[in-house]
Formats: sequence, C-alpha cells, structure tokens
Amino acid sequence: MLRTRVIPALLLDGQGLVKTTQFKSPVYVGDASNSCRIYNQMEVDELVLFDIRASSKALPIQFELIQQIVSECFMPICYGGGVKTLEDFRKLFYMGVEKVSVSSLLFDNPQVVKEAIKIYGAQSIIATLDIKRSRFRKVQQVYLHNGKKRIKKSLDEVIALLNDIGVGEIIVNNIDKEGTWEGFDCDLVRYFADNTQVPVVALGGAGSKEDIKTVVQQGHASAVALGSMAVFQSKGMGVLIKFPKLKELKELLGTK
Repeated sequence: MLRTRVIPALLLDGQGLVKTTQFKSPVYVGDASNSCRIYNQMEVDELVLFDIRASSKALPIQFELIQQIVSECFMPICYGGGVKTLEDFRKLFYMGVEKVSVSSLLFDNPQVVKEAIKIYGAQSIIATLDIKRSRFRKVQQVYLHNGKKRIKKSLDEVIALLNDIGVGEIIVNNIDKEGTWEGFDCDLVRYFADNTQVPVVALGGAGSKEDIKTVVQQGHASAVALGSMAVFQSKGMGVLIKFPKLKELKELLGTK
C-alpha cells in the first residue's frame, strides 16, 4: 500500500468532464463513466469528482449522473458541488459516494456540515478550499463558486472555522497554479498541513511525478490530487486518460 495517496481530480461540467486552467477555458476531456472505467483498469485507489457548474451556477446536484458514475467505479469516490442540505448528504452516501466535499456550505451554513459530521463521521466530510493570491494586496484568500466570490476571512480565520466544524480532511486547491503544470504551491499546502490536525490534500499545479514527491516532502501533504496529469498526455498535448503506475508511485513515495 502506498504511504501517500495519489488521486485523480476530475471536473464535471454538465454531462461531461472538462479541464480548466486557473479555473478558466474549460477543455472537454471525455465522458465521466468511460473515464472511470479506464481508471478502474489502472487500479486507481480513489477518485475526486467536482461538479464545477453546480458550484458556480448554484445548480442542483445531478444525482442520476452521479449514481451512474458511482456504479461504474470500483474505487471510492469523493464528490463535491452543489451540496446544501442534509438530504443532499443522505442521497449521495446512499448511492455509494464514499466522501462528500463541501466549500461554500462551510461559510454559508456550517451547522449543516457539523450535523452531517455527527451522522456520517468526520472522515466522510471533506473541506475543499479554492485559494488564490489577491491582485492588489498579494495575500492568499479563499474563493467560492468556482473562484467567483472571495471570502473576507484570513487563512488563519478559515483554519479556525474548519477546526470548529471538525472536517476530516482538507483539499487545498491553488487557483493560480491550477492547470499550469508548474508544480504545487508547497508553501500554501504546508501552511495548512502544519496548522491543522487533519490530513491535507494538495491540488493544483502538478506537472510531473517529481512535483508529487516535492509537495509531500516540502509541503507536508498527506495526499496528492492530479488534474491535468490525469487527463492529458502532457502540457499542450491532447487528451489521454492516464495515471502514474503503482510501481512508479511506490518508488517515488514509498510504502507503508
């Protein structure tokens, strides 16, 4: 078993999967169910699926499509996008989703997240934070609704909120790095990893296997999520559903 989890992070836009760069310019990369079948063959251990349209346009969760995707996947799925109520949590877990990711709900209605944690356990409720540096003050700030709304809280205040809510894991997604292949923001990931007691997943910027190793060693990430590396041949090249081989990851990260 790998010492550090490495996970494909897929973006659902309508009925299909896309990949963005800095949350812009979505490129269609394929059908979600077909992609999951390919990841099955690659023996991927876990998968993260974000519905970016549900987040940015406040659309309802596509339960029927999520059910179809879950039925095709042999690995646990973490789903995020449009989750607002306890009934949303119930439906997602009932259809087989392993973990539910929330973002705006952390700030709009944290009590619902707390109640979900009481029912389903902290290990099943994940906080995803989309973060980018502000244009003028050059400080890192959390954004909601696919990068469209800025939260007027410092990162320290956000960490305090997450500790109070009691989420089981935090996905730290750097918007400035997302889709660039330039490597992770290790300082940002380490900031969360060193100031929280829960696992931190690095997302945004992976361009090579060495980037994975670097964010684990220098960013203290507990797990690593891959976007572009999981759906493109390489930077600037065409679509190809792929994933590092288990042997390569074991050599890179070690085993338990």
